[in-house]
Amino acid sequence: MPLDKVKPKRHSEVFIQLKEKIVDGEYHNNERLPAERDLAEAFGVARGTIRSALEQLETAGYVKKKTGSGTFVSHYRGFDQFNIEDDVSPIELIDARLAIEPYIVKLAILNANQRSLREIDHTLREAVKHCDNPNDFSHYDEAFHLQLARCAQNPLLEWIYGKINDIRSHKQWNVSKAAVLSEEKMVKYCNEHRALFEAIKRRDQKEAGQIITEHLLRAKRHLSDPEIF
Repeated sequence: MPLDKVKPKRHSEVFIQLKEKIVDGEYHNNERLPAERDLAEAFGVARGTIRSALEQLETAGYVKKKTGSGTFVSHYRGFDQFNIEDDVSPIELIDARLAIEPYIVKLAILNANQRSLREIDHTLREAVKHCDNPNDFSHYDEAFHLQLARCAQNPLLEWIYGKINDIRSHKQWNVSKAAVLSEEKMVKYCNEHRALFEAIKRRDQKEAGQIITEHLLRAKRHLSDPEIF
């Protein structure tokens, strides 16, 4: 059956499956992914669906496109081999984020360029469109915070935040998503992300630091008791 007559899956589903293959080591760092047409055939979807999934992977920092050469994995497994995600609870991960993200935001204010700010703005606009789907929203949530880490222009901090996103993709988080990410809370998170972004654009370190800290503390409370708003 021609691909254009196959009812396509959501590109977010293809994104999740490809990300799992990368995180699990089926595709290694610097390895070239199969061509779009081959992935489309393997997943039984249209090439446009694959293209959108690859764009999501690039935004999330798992792949890089090289003009004329294809799409390559840009994810180093590192501590994944020790299965650290099995030993880190959602609350512990939030505590780790509280330790590093306020400083990431401070560096982002100092170093973010206009191109990076435009990319973040696009991510935030997409997140707003997906406040009815916890899985899709989580993708843009993770991408937003990773983009802030990139704005810090510190490769080690970006790598560390990539590990944080890996743990956020673990089954412990998937179990809590449905309970924690109600539509009302996703809208609230989007509003907080936008407020943080605007403070960064104004280069307001005090306000941005306060917003990111309150944002993460709110997320921690939600994990402790999903009934709290």
